[in-house]
Amino acid sequence: MTTPADRLSPVYTGLPLTIFERMSGLARESGAINLGQGFPDDPPPQALSDAAVRAFSTRSQQYPPMTGLPELRDAVAAFYAREQGLDLARDHVVVTSGATEAVACAILAVVRPGDEVIVFSPAYDVYAPMVRRAGATPVFVPLAPPLWCYDEARIRAALTPRTRAMIVNDPLNPAGTVASDDDLAMLARIACEHDLVAICDEVWETVRFDGRRHRSLLAEPGMESRAIKIGSAGKIFGATGWKVGWLIGAPEMAAVLAKAHQFLTFTTPPMLQWAVAEGLADPAIPRALHERWSASRLALLNGLFEADFAVTANAATWFACIDLAATGIALDDATFAERLVREAGVATIPVSALWEGDAAPTHVVRLCHCKPLATIEEAVGRLARWREGLGHG
Repeated sequence: MTTPADRLSPVYTGLPLTIFERMSGLARESGAINLGQGFPDDPPPQALSDAAVRAFSTRSQQYPPMTGLPELRDAVAAFYAREQGLDLARDHVVVTSGATEAVACAILAVVRPGDEVIVFSPAYDVYAPMVRRAGATPVFVPLAPPLWCYDEARIRAALTPRTRAMIVNDPLNPAGTVASDDDLAMLARIACEHDLVAICDEVWETVRFDGRRHRSLLAEPGMESRAIKIGSAGKIFGATGWKVGWLIGAPEMAAVLAKAHQFLTFTTPPMLQWAVAEGLADPAIPRALHERWSASRLALLNGLFEADFAVTANAATWFACIDLAATGIALDDATFAERLVREAGVATIPVSALWEGDAAPTHVVRLCHCKPLATIEEAVGRLARWREGLGHG
């Protein structure tokens, strides 16, 4: 006798609840401060919300074009020309319902049953399940802490005749590190030599604190026809619930990506698309958010340093990581995170939950800093007091 689970796809029946939902659920249940899942506590910029309200009143609320409003596609192209020097046009851009949908579209459009896809660990937890859903096999290449560097020899050793693509998340979630120019050149060289497609999850491209302009793998020589760039209005504007993202690729590639998109969400709420188009045209909006996030990042880092926690390198994203072993805490990251949320009232993310493959590090936890300064101060105080109760490990 079959069970209901037997009638469902094995790709999903064996999956645990995502670590983000689990830790946020524990935070909600216990009233803990949530430094686990990445989202600001503040509302989006008022100008963005005002634009969405105007669109509700003055624009159509019916189906927009499947590939996105022309005005938003133009705004995305203009944004990247201004911010990253990319030469794009409307027909390079497909608007999606968030970056996670964009990842799914890219994988489904590129990957065939029997293919292999290079995935760098640690990785956003949607990558591997989507690769498997496409009938392919994720092949994990570890990035070594604490700098989470790319290792060319390991990448080349993982390649086979079945390797079809690589998924590159830069800046890197959860570590907050940024690929060097040499790393990008090396990844591009490997992609060109082995005829690979690079699926480039670059949602953190504007959330950088190293003073450098983001450079996309799409801009590397030879990558214009084999890179798919993914961006997110939710990350640029701190509006994660809006779920407005996009795919960027050569026009012939974008046309195929759009065919995958049309059978997933098909389209995205037009009033949000209008608002994002306005926001992308105003450099002052992301600049003000960057200043706020810079302050909250420094507050978290300084608080952790003063409390004698060892923090790993962090140049981008809304996240910072604590090295438990270097801090002198003799707990693995999963145990630390579980006890911390229950005993100290602070939710974090164990980095091992974002790792598949061999040699998972079990001594690193991720914390989100895009919170009000008072929230960060209270969270750090709880961390420090709880650690004192451990006797420093």
